[in-house]
Amino acid sequence: MHMSDGLVSPPTALLFGVIAAIGLAIAATRARSDLDDRTAPMAGLVTAFVFAVQMINFPILPGASGHLLGGALVAILVGPWVGSMCIAIVLVVQAVLFADGGLTALGTNITNMALVGVFTGHLVALALRRFATRSRAGLLATAFVAALLNTVVAALAFVGEYAIGGAGGASLGTVFALMLGFHVLIGVGEGVITAATVGAVASVRPDLVHLLRTAPATTERSLS
Repeated sequence: MHMSDGLVSPPTALLFGVIAAIGLAIAATRARSDLDDRTAPMAGLVTAFVFAVQMINFPILPGASGHLLGGALVAILVGPWVGSMCIAIVLVVQAVLFADGGLTALGTNITNMALVGVFTGHLVALALRRFATRSRAGLLATAFVAALLNTVVAALAFVGEYAIGGAGGASLGTVFALMLGFHVLIGVGEGVITAATVGAVASVRPDLVHLLRTAPATTERSLS
């Protein structure tokens, strides 16, 4: 999912750099209300976890790699606003310290993974929350579907950016086929890992799972 420098034209990179900056500014403002003594340590843990799993990647196109995203995972555990900041921190550290993703492409990478990926996972999980709050199986299924779809939609955002200003030499059809095909498979793996991780946290501390903690009172009563 990482883009390298030169995969999109400079104007396209600049455009999505501005979009990423605006999105993160909003997320930083909204995240303040979600952080407290209980959620801040969880945010640190999920950031470290996502950083670790994203380091395992493989090439898909010249200048682009595939790996787990973690968008649905952070959205379910710490919420979309904090989750966006967690993924953005991971991407900045990877780009600056490990040259994983280009600096000029940081805006596109943040847009795809920290914004599109996280909020897709959040919206899917929110739509399925009535099932997630009913049983453990429902929670695991919700986490799996949210992670799968967040991966696919983020890959489509990548294709959209390439359609706007691709400069990598590959045809749009090739980019679409490879990105979508690989990320459907990645999404299945991400769904399994996300479900397992969310299930493990929920079995010990369900109060730390943002999706469950913020459920409406009527939904919470239906669990009893």
